[in-house]
Amino acid sequence: MFTAAALQSDSKPEQYAELAEQARGLLHGERDRIANAANFAALVYNALPGLNWAGFYFFDGTELVVGPFQGQPACVRIALDKGVCGAAASTRQTQVVLDVHAFPGHIACDAASRSEIVVPLVVDGNLLGVFDVDSPELARFDEDDRVGMERLAAIFLQSLRAE
Repeated sequence: MFTAAALQSDSKPEQYAELAEQARGLLHGERDRIANAANFAALVYNALPGLNWAGFYFFDGTELVVGPFQGQPACVRIALDKGVCGAAASTRQTQVVLDVHAFPGHIACDAASRSEIVVPLVVDGNLLGVFDVDSPELARFDEDDRVGMERLAAIFLQSLRAE
């Protein structure tokens, strides 16, 4: 059984390095997308401070559909031209939003969310979905979070390909 260790550092880069190591251990040897997404979302949600939602939306060929997550109930379907998740999916670029209420077309699934980071999940040029993390804190996410979340998302994607 895997047990997540408490993050030891106050430095965001060091926290993400510790979390990346934990994610590799947690996902090692498992290739199932749903199982890995569920454990990955739980790991991130419980490890990083100041979050109120962490989870996945998977692309079904038309729109994003909610997958495993931690937090309050979520919007089930998101069009690729709507909200922060849709922007990350359609541009295939990580979206770091300091104030979700200032983001055009923001979808308020949880009214408590004030900032958000969404990392697109792309495999061989094809959109798999997005990894979405929300915070009730204004400007919770920065460049260190972008780098760290992209690294974590790459570990998740690698787990699906592991032999």
